[in-house]
Amino acid sequence: MSLKIYDSAAHSLRDFEPLEPGRAGIYLCGATVQGAPHIGHMRSALAFDVLARWLRRSGYDVRMIRNVTDIDDKILRKSAEAGRPWWEWAYRFEREFSQAYRTLGVLPPTYEPRATGHIADQIELIQAILDAGHAYVGDPGNVYFDVASLPDYGSLTRQSLANMTVDESEVEPDKRNPHDFALWKAPKPGEPATAAWAAPWGRGRPGWHIECSAMAGRYLGKTFDIHGGGIDLRFPHHENEQAQSHAAGRGFARYWMHNAWVTIEGEKMSKSLGNSLTVEAVAREVPPVILRFALGTVHYRSTVAYSPATLAEAQAVWDRLAGFVARAAEAEEIGLDEVASLGPDRLPAEFTAAMDDDLNVSGALAAVHEAVTKGNTALSERDPAGVRRAQLEVRSMLDILGLDPLSPQWRSGAGSDAVGKALDALVADMLERRAQARAAKDWATADAVRDSLSAAGVVVEDSPEGARWHVEGR
Repeated sequence: MSLKIYDSAAHSLRDFEPLEPGRAGIYLCGATVQGAPHIGHMRSALAFDVLARWLRRSGYDVRMIRNVTDIDDKILRKSAEAGRPWWEWAYRFEREFSQAYRTLGVLPPTYEPRATGHIADQIELIQAILDAGHAYVGDPGNVYFDVASLPDYGSLTRQSLANMTVDESEVEPDKRNPHDFALWKAPKPGEPATAAWAAPWGRGRPGWHIECSAMAGRYLGKTFDIHGGGIDLRFPHHENEQAQSHAAGRGFARYWMHNAWVTIEGEKMSKSLGNSLTVEAVAREVPPVILRFALGTVHYRSTVAYSPATLAEAQAVWDRLAGFVARAAEAEEIGLDEVASLGPDRLPAEFTAAMDDDLNVSGALAAVHEAVTKGNTALSERDPAGVRRAQLEVRSMLDILGLDPLSPQWRSGAGSDAVGKALDALVADMLERRAQARAAKDWATADAVRDSLSAAGVVVEDSPEGARWHVEGR
């Protein structure tokens, strides 16, 4: 079975047939760095992180582009309200997004271009659209896309121009048609001079949509494989990206993938609703691996209902999976290279079939649980070969989901870094004192040591082979 992707444009599953055999080009709409990243922002990053991991494991050379929108109306407005330079404001939150990705184990993209770093590419694309007769110059500094000039406008979201609504409060007087959208925007009164660039039609800055078309073309070519993003971006952003690219004679995306939202109490997360939960704040209360598990193991086209119950369920499942891996690794810890080398033909068939079915992570997790069950049986029967085989399969499957418990991202206890080594040494010393107290039947001291570890988030498990430990939630 080959990988099947639900193409949002076709509204159906399609076999993934890349433009170039063995290569996959992906453009993912990244952050508009106007404020701190919340967990809703991470849904898209995690969904496409799993896609990239699965494609690579399936033998593809993946080029992933994830942009940074570092100039737009909201950034200018919020930075002005805070009394800070717009570029300083944007860079501050760009760094916060980068940290949030690292916290949740999202692999870095191949390139992460900024809109302001590609002004020349955007001017070149706008000129091509003008030359093709699909755009016009309004007042000095404004250029608009002429939606009526493009026969396939609305094809991505299957809408006809006659049925599209427009927010009349946002219609500029120099537009020919209320549906036309800005490719280039003249500075507004009071905006800083540094937020405008010279262009043939007047100083200004790019519209929101043009940057993605320009950067996708720069790094992936005029036609590429997959364009991804949140379902809320389908219209107008992605519809307009496609329109302006087609107008310039570019094939653009061959597949469109859209992830669903994170909801809290039934409402989509957004700053306007006031229900945003920043990654930094949540990660102080919840182990990051549990947050990743909760957000990343629901099918990407299904809504994640975020709640304490969701986190508790993720914690329980993670404890079972990580607990098995820890017990199996006591006999022999399999190296990361071997874990990463297990291809689809050597993984459990149920897992491969699920992942090839539009990244069905729920079905994939069922295969992980089955392997854990077999591994626990092998542990109880003292079957080293069975334990090793189960550890390799479980960790390889979890690695594809970004959740290998013994990866540098998530492992606790002994680690290659200084913090891990220090923690291991301290806990080992306390467990030795506890063992000595138990041998001397000094139960009060033994319990006190265990309570101290528990208060620090270290879980101790006694077994016939001795005490084991792990950090709670890992």
